[in-house]
Amino acid sequence: MIRDGSISWGMNTELGMSDRMEFYHEPIMGAEILSYLQPIEGKQIFDGTLGGGGHTELFLREGAHVIGCDQDGGAIEHATRRLAAYEDRFLPVRGNFSEMNSLLAGVGVDAVDGVLLDLGVSSRQLDDISRGFSFRGEAELDMRMDDRAAFTAKELVNEWSEEELIRIFRDYGEERRAVRAAREIVAARKVKPIETTTDLVEVVGRAIPRVGPKNPATRVFQAVRIAVNRELEALQTALEESLKVLSPGGVLAVITFHSLEDRMVKQFMHRRSNPFLDRPEWPEPRENPDYAFTQPSRRAISPSEEEVASNPRARSAKLRVAVRV
Repeated sequence: MIRDGSISWGMNTELGMSDRMEFYHEPIMGAEILSYLQPIEGKQIFDGTLGGGGHTELFLREGAHVIGCDQDGGAIEHATRRLAAYEDRFLPVRGNFSEMNSLLAGVGVDAVDGVLLDLGVSSRQLDDISRGFSFRGEAELDMRMDDRAAFTAKELVNEWSEEELIRIFRDYGEERRAVRAAREIVAARKVKPIETTTDLVEVVGRAIPRVGPKNPATRVFQAVRIAVNRELEALQTALEESLKVLSPGGVLAVITFHSLEDRMVKQFMHRRSNPFLDRPEWPEPRENPDYAFTQPSRRAISPSEEEVASNPRARSAKLRVAVRV
């Protein structure tokens, strides 16, 4: 759910948010990503989730050229400043990674040697309370990863039907009390609009009791964010788009943070990495028309215990890798 490592705000509490964002730790699973993508001199890497620029900087340090993509204009500005020293080896492009084929074509790149997708909300977005992704402070219910988009979390929470809310809370948040949460939201908004993050936390808290340290609204916030940004639809498209842009031997690496994303990536890679299909009623196996990848490991790779200890935000991360045939 959270990517790009963690933030160190330093000792100066007078720093503005843009300044605080400069203090990034190492990106999640950086060593593993380098091991699989091998971003040596001469290679082109598409980082579809630029965020704070942590993974991109790792690639640049190794000598690769990187096209860094993000739909968040603030991320593009931040990474452009952070990575200015790498000059023309770093090329930022603003857009959704689901459009990677057209974005690359637009900058004159036909194919790349690696694609990285580090899914979920970035640390920059989460730690900027004004973006409305977090319940750690009060802000308008926004949750747009791309501020050019018109649809916000406030509109979703106040306008979608009870049935639609139940569906996303169940499907995107895997919330067992989806019905209670949706009904409470619908009842509350009849009295007054739900406009801020604290409004939503308060309403959900009346439907879902707190058990342990986890905020009862956690899964609802996740579901709303995914729906507002159409994250699963974008991921499905991006996986298919990777087939168009990866050179033979090129590597697709995807970091996920919850089971919905991981299941989608797992099924895509497994379906595309079997050269033959077999069924009991067939006399012999048949060639798989979707065969496009090999997998170094069919199991997800998890961060080390040391990384989780130093960066708790990595604890739910899973990495899956496939190599274009």
